[in-house]
Amino acid sequence: MQRVVSVVAHLGFRLQALPPALCRPLSCAQDVLRRTPLYDFHLAHGGKMVAFAGWSLPVQYRDSHTDSHLHTRQHCSLFDVSHMLQTKIFGSDRVKLMESLVVGDIAELRPNQGTLSLFTNEAGGILDDLIVTNTSEGHLYVVSNAGCWEKDLALMQDKVRELQNQGRDVGLEVLDNALLALQGPTAAQVLQASVADDLKKLPFMTSAVMEVFGVSGCRVTRCGYTGEDGVEISVPAAGAVHLATALLKNPEVRLAGLAARDSLRLEAGLCLYGNDIDEHTTPVEGSLSWTLGKRRRAAMDFPGAKVIVPQLKGKVQRRRVGLMCEGAPMRAHSPILNMEGTKIGTVTSGCPSPSLKKNVAMGYVPCEYSRPGTMLLVELPSGTCF
Repeated sequence: MQRVVSVVAHLGFRLQALPPALCRPLSCAQDVLRRTPLYDFHLAHGGKMVAFAGWSLPVQYRDSHTDSHLHTRQHCSLFDVSHMLQTKIFGSDRVKLMESLVVGDIAELRPNQGTLSLFTNEAGGILDDLIVTNTSEGHLYVVSNAGCWEKDLALMQDKVRELQNQGRDVGLEVLDNALLALQGPTAAQVLQASVADDLKKLPFMTSAVMEVFGVSGCRVTRCGYTGEDGVEISVPAAGAVHLATALLKNPEVRLAGLAARDSLRLEAGLCLYGNDIDEHTTPVEGSLSWTLGKRRRAAMDFPGAKVIVPQLKGKVQRRRVGLMCEGAPMRAHSPILNMEGTKIGTVTSGCPSPSLKKNVAMGYVPCEYSRPGTMLLVELPSGTCF
């Protein structure tokens, strides 16, 4: 069956079902799954645990997925994202190392400022997306995806060894901190009660080390993966349960799991690596050209620059777009057709939008079909009712 869809004006459906390859029931290889410092905490609070990227994580709690999603939009929710890879790059050549791997202008970051960037290969493909923060403590704080943990760590370690063999001053440390994301319009208000620092002085994509609910050494970063205001708190593992318990005492805060995180990020038009971007997708095709630093574009000194930079002025064969429709939801791998019924692309992520009461998705189509308002068809599995 086919459903008429419309290309939306931007990939963020918000004003400001998890992929099966990454998520599966715990009955599969439960004994080899890694656990975050909050594992027992999740069980105690009714967390329904699933395997995700090699970790045991809550997909949801006692609240329904829709209630959890909407609570995040209206109040704030606490997510355990401790499965993410957190690393510290130190030494006087730390910027040189990072700029040899990513497309962003790391040298221009002010103290405690961060940026979303991309690891790329020489063919211009995206190896992973990550956040790099230039801390005032003299190191780079890097957060990248759990699904790419081994690949990302090997990439950075290999480059560290290469530069060290050249006599460069650089090193890498993997942090064992937990990582908690407090997301939603009241997140800053909730957190402010627990810190001495003025969070009004912590704008988007900046961070600071502070004491939170008596736990010292927490790095609080104003960022997130929901399209809402919020923070991510890198907390020493021993203090993670205390911090989560203290936050939950505020009635504004509820726990949220992977299901809500996925629908929230999709409403906001944010990519899931492995679904919406991968090693065969360039930043330009993925509508992520804004991650390319101006100086880096001019110097063409990042991996894949000879492929990526010409695409900025030329024409790429396909682009990532947002899609919206009513009726049956669009799902990953569903074919996208033009109005004549010819397949032109594929949906990469899709789900019902609890906020919009419509179905949202993203996928790739040829450039001539990427204009907002373009009407297309998405082929749904046979037997779908709508």
